[in-house]
Order: sequence, then C-alpha cells, then structure tokens
Amino acid sequence: MTTGAAHAAGKVIEVRDAVGLVRDGATIVVGGSGAGHALPQRFIDELAAVFAAEGRPRDLTTVRIVGIGDFADRGFSQLGLPGLQRRTIGSNIGNEPRRGALVEANEVEAYSFPQGVLSELMREIAGGRPGLVPGVGLRTYVDPRHTGGKQNARTTEDLVELVTLRGREWLLFHAFPIDVAVIRGTTADEDGNLSMEGEAVQGEMLAMAMAARNSGGIVIAQVRQLATHGSLRTRDVRVPGALVDHVYVDPDQWQTYLTKDSPYYAGALRRPVRPEPPLPLDVRKVIARRSLLEFPRGAICNLGFGISQLIGRVAWEEGIIDQLVLTVEQGIFGGAPVAGNEGGAGFNYQAMIDQPYMFDFYDGGGLDIASLSFAEVDAEGNVNVHAFEGRVRGPGGFPNISARTPRINFVGTLTAKGLELEIDDGLRIVRDGELGKFVPAVREISFNGRLARERGQQVRYITERAVFALEDDGLVLIEVAPGVDVERDVLGRMAFRPRVAADLAEMDRRLYAKGPMGLAADFGKPS
Repeated sequence: MTTGAAHAAGKVIEVRDAVGLVRDGATIVVGGSGAGHALPQRFIDELAAVFAAEGRPRDLTTVRIVGIGDFADRGFSQLGLPGLQRRTIGSNIGNEPRRGALVEANEVEAYSFPQGVLSELMREIAGGRPGLVPGVGLRTYVDPRHTGGKQNARTTEDLVELVTLRGREWLLFHAFPIDVAVIRGTTADEDGNLSMEGEAVQGEMLAMAMAARNSGGIVIAQVRQLATHGSLRTRDVRVPGALVDHVYVDPDQWQTYLTKDSPYYAGALRRPVRPEPPLPLDVRKVIARRSLLEFPRGAICNLGFGISQLIGRVAWEEGIIDQLVLTVEQGIFGGAPVAGNEGGAGFNYQAMIDQPYMFDFYDGGGLDIASLSFAEVDAEGNVNVHAFEGRVRGPGGFPNISARTPRINFVGTLTAKGLELEIDDGLRIVRDGELGKFVPAVREISFNGRLARERGQQVRYITERAVFALEDDGLVLIEVAPGVDVERDVLGRMAFRPRVAADLAEMDRRLYAKGPMGLAADFGKPS
C-alpha cells in the first residue's frame, strides 16, 4: 500500500525544480486572471529568474486567458525577456507593458484572441477536438479577412480560419497541444487534489489540467498550504490529484496583487452593507450613471473594464444593487463586482462558476444588457477597444460580451487628452480634448455595427455630453447634456456628422447633481 509520505514525495517539489521541467520550445499555459487573481505568481518569478541566470528555457509559446499583470513589472511583464518566448497567445497584453514592448518591437510572435474563445478552447483541447467554433469574432479584427488576431508583422501563421457550417459563416479557432499547464489552488493534499476555497476566481484550472494531460503534457500546481492524504472534502476538490503531476507551496500566496486574503472575495463571508462616502462627482461617474439608466430591474448584466466598473458602485449608492444581477466574466454571478485594479473579483455574489461556463452563457445571448468601454467609434457604429494610441493591447472578453447581448451600452468621453469639465446641475466644457474619439473609420473593429443591426441588437453610445443610438442608417444623436451647444460641442467635435433625432432630448439633470439620483424610486415603478 502506498503511504501518505510516498504520495507527498512523488508530488511536492520546489518551485525551481518545477521550472526545470519546462523544456525549450514548450507550449505553456498559465492559469489566473488580471491583477493576481488565482495566479501562480511564484512560478512566473522563478521562470524569469532562471532564464535571466541560465538562458533557459528558450523559445516558449506562452498562453494565458486573461492579460496577467499590474500594468508595470509584475505578472507576464516579467516574461518580457528576449529569447524566452517565440510566441505568445492571449486576450489582452495591455497590463503587461514590458512584454508588450517586445511585441511592438516585432521580437515575439503575438496573437490576440477573445478571452472567452481562449477560455472555451481549453475544453476543446482537453476533448481532443480540432478547435472551437464560437458565434464570436465574425467581421471583427480576429476574422482572417481582417488581421486573424495577429498583433505584428512577425506573426504569420494562421490560427483562425473561416468555415461554413449549415449554410452559415463561422470562425474556427485552432486547437494546439499543451506541454505544461501551471495552475493554482489554495490547498493540495498529498495526492495532489486541489481545492480553491481561498481564491477570488476559479478560472479554467480543471480544463487546463485536462488539456495538458490529454496532450501528453504535465500539470504543475501552486498552493498556499498542504493537507494530509484524504483530509480534503471530496466535494471541495476542483482539480483531481490524478491530473496533477507536481505541487509546490508558496506560503506567502496572496489572493490578488493588492489583497492578501479577503473572505468576501472568497465567498466565505458576506460584506455588510454600510454607509460609504459616495464616489466623487466627475465625468466617469456621470457616464456610469447614464449607462445605469438603461438597466431594467432584474436584468442579468455585465460591466466591462474602466468606466463601466463604476456602475456597480453607483447601483450600491442608489440602493438598487440587489435589484440587478451583475456578472463578471471570470465567473462571478450576482453581488457587487470589484472595480479598479482588482476587477474580476466580487463580493456578496450568488455563485462563483468556472470561467468557460460564464462565456457559454454570454455567447448564447444569456445577458440582458452590458456596458462596455470604447476607444473609437465610427459612423457605421463600429467600435475599437483594443488597438489605439500606438500600443498593442487586446479586447479581453469584449467580443464575447458584445456579440449576442440584446442591449449594449458603449461608454466613454466624446474627446480625450486634456478634457476639462465643470459639473454642476449641467455640464460646462472648460477645455475640450485634443483627440476626437468619433472617427471616420476605426483602426480595428472590436464590435461590428452592421452585424449588430442585422442581429437586431439595441446599441447606445454614451458620453458625458451626448447619447447616440445605432439605427438602420448608422449613428443617431438622441440626447445632449444641459448646457451643451449641439453644433459646437458635439457635432463639431466629431469626424463624421450623425443624423440628429427630430425629438432630440436633454440628458437627465440628475446625472450632474450631487447626492443620490433617487433610482430606487424609479426601480419601484412598473416598467
């Protein structure tokens, strides 16, 4: 009979030994999300250190589902080392600036695919199927008739192809074998069974482990602590030990880059509702408020990165957070999403599910409404959110969230760079931004306006001074802020001239007022 000690000897190793298992040219997928959520950060630290000291392993293909980094030096930014990687695949590189610089310098092949595509693709690889055929990406940047997801001139291999199934066009995202999967849990027993009771997200750890196992690869897990053989509750095991080859322990493992251990993020406790200072009344809050006005009571919603993240906080201030079902693509269902650099986490949620299942729900049109950012908008209603300001970035889950959701708000300021406003029962533009965001043609298409019209989606483009609707003939101006001159401050700041609605309305003055808007009373009215 195998003893517990023998189990431990076979599974538990040092992190440097784990890095030593990665061979030159390997394809390695790393679990986790964004700013340290369920991220095996210790492995990344050691991989960067070993390569800097020894020049190995070289020519890796690195894969992650969500951009991993703190917009500075941690996470996949640490892997911005010439020679370490031949290719990188992910949904967003914007929070990995050091590695992004290598891509911009044409030193590394780089692909940017939608977050949900990569998340679901792990299951296709696990199942031995040729790839993923989602209803996402057609007629956007990732379509091979556009860029095919390639982020620089060095990247030439086609990993996406256009196919026809049952008389309709689809995109096929190719599967590829995984040599090493590096995942994370909170606790592992001596058999390698992993639980995730302390994590802020669950991601796709199980799918990654299965994908590597069925590719003939290995699975390495980081945990905060060990438990004896047989001591984990079987219902708490998220990844069976039979799929895990090696475990290393990081006793200093933080829940995220900013939070060591929050029982609220882990779902162990519910955070009490207490009075909090309201968000400052600034342009971001004004836009978040206006977007929230589109949300019907009881709606299942998604809030994107940036301004849209504030919608949850505004709903909390207005006392209506419990009348909406806010979701986060990383797997948080209900409750209040966390804004800022810890986006992806949540608290007081109904459930935490694996990320691929959340994207199944989104891709199938399960959301009622979503609020997402824009960087550029053109007359056709196309939106660019992933390629701007001369930097490589990526769309994250934007293409999945926007593809089938029946009602979408795209939010942002009308202009950028130097915009100064006074907000007091209306809006006064002190100094307009130097950069117009409503352009003749977007640089790359993250969202296709013509396809949205064909699908019957209701689309709004919400700014601090104007609201536009997507109609059959393109963008239509439907609202302007009090105190704003339509010709000078709106139409004169756009690179194309939208149609102006005959019943042009004034934006709700409550958007620009201090104190709550009183939305709880509005939500109490019959729809």
